[in-house]
Amino acid sequence: MSLNRFPRTVDDVTVRVVAAEVLVLAAVAIALQQPWLYPVLAADFVLRSVVGPSVSPVARLAAAVRPRIRAAARPTAGPPKRFAAAIGAVMTVAATLTWYVAGWHTATWVIGAVMVVFPALEAGLGLCVGCLVFSWLMRGGFIPRSVCEECADITLRLSARKRAELADVEQVPVAQGQVSSTLHR
Repeated sequence: MSLNRFPRTVDDVTVRVVAAEVLVLAAVAIALQQPWLYPVLAADFVLRSVVGPSVSPVARLAAAVRPRIRAAARPTAGPPKRFAAAIGAVMTVAATLTWYVAGWHTATWVIGAVMVVFPALEAGLGLCVGCLVFSWLMRGGFIPRSVCEECADITLRLSARKRAELADVEQVPVAQGQVSSTLHR
């Protein structure tokens, strides 16, 4: 049995709430010069990227807040979000090590600034820098297509409205090797 429980799809609204929480913690770390928040964030990012959001206190808080947000669910691919969480883990572990091990305080605050910018882009604009890097790595062949077919083939992406429309369509069995002519229009 695998410990990894990262979902194949996640709700983009919940992801943006997680990013907002990380943004607040990272901003507080810098504004109040509280480097002890970096190991806290690092532990959460590591838990989220290795085991999954169900063990992440930040993700669990976001899941509790999400029902209060009046926005339709927006399913999005999970693997790029997991990759983004792994980048967050690397950054916050680096911030922790630069402060507590190396004593490079300036480097810690520079990493901290990045840890404010990235979640601000995700929370405010829905722009996931980690997801962009994931996409570039897939296009470059460094991440296999099998990791995320939806990410590799843009034609597999459907809007929430289109998914709802298709959910109401009766499924018609198709014989193996035959393709409906309507698919080629």
